[in-house]
Amino acid sequence: MRERHRLLIEALLPELADGSVVSHQSAAVLYGTTLWRVPLDRVCVTRNRRGGGRIRPHTKVFGSPLDSAAEVDGLLVTTPARTVVDLALTLPFDAAVVAGDALAGRFGLTAGELAEEVARAKFRHGIARAKHAVSFLDGRSRSAGESLSRIMIRRCGLPAPATQGTVLTPDGRFVDRADFYYENAGVVCQFDGPFRYGRLLRHGGDPAEAVHREQAHETHLRALGFQVVRWTWNDLSGDEAGRRLRAALTRGRRSSPDGRIEPTPAIEPRRIPAHPL
Repeated sequence: MRERHRLLIEALLPELADGSVVSHQSAAVLYGTTLWRVPLDRVCVTRNRRGGGRIRPHTKVFGSPLDSAAEVDGLLVTTPARTVVDLALTLPFDAAVVAGDALAGRFGLTAGELAEEVARAKFRHGIARAKHAVSFLDGRSRSAGESLSRIMIRRCGLPAPATQGTVLTPDGRFVDRADFYYENAGVVCQFDGPFRYGRLLRHGGDPAEAVHREQAHETHLRALGFQVVRWTWNDLSGDEAGRRLRAALTRGRRSSPDGRIEPTPAIEPRRIPAHPL
């Protein structure tokens, strides 16, 4: 679907009026961003004008002020920060967070950059929704499942976890990586993907071997005194994982694990220069 949308962009853009800048989910496709439940039936472009948007069978034109753009494969594209805000203005919260997390992480977008872009959009429809989504973003989330996990945790009324930690023994030896963690409570959380203990499975890998490795890691974590909570895709829409996490946080506060957790270094961001229009 994404490749088809990219071909649609390349086919339709030359037919559009000069000054059309690829935007919204079409920009996200060109950036290679993770998307979740986002319609890709129309190519989205923005023109530097107030209003005048329209929808055609294969295109959706937005009219809003636009003073700069990036260039991807020879095409003018809204900057990563502008794309985050455009998506937050127009998509449901969960879809906007998945795409926004991915863009923020890949391009190293700072809270200041995103706040500036939100301020520019203050008179656009959906600004309250956009502020809500942008304030929730975490560029350290590394998959749609991890972004949706943070939404699940918040929906269950639990405190926000830290993301991407490295668990070490007291003498500094590596034990495991945590998708989420609560250091003060000694709680480690793992999003496993489609099935339990499956988060380390790579394409072509052996599921049995992946399960064995994960079980060994979990045993080591528990031996050090950490509480471990895991969940899969099927858990994201319910409350069971939240109940288990709440119980683990309560138990963890009564004791102190022997190991420690340090933030995992962030992935080196890719910066794309913006060009004035």
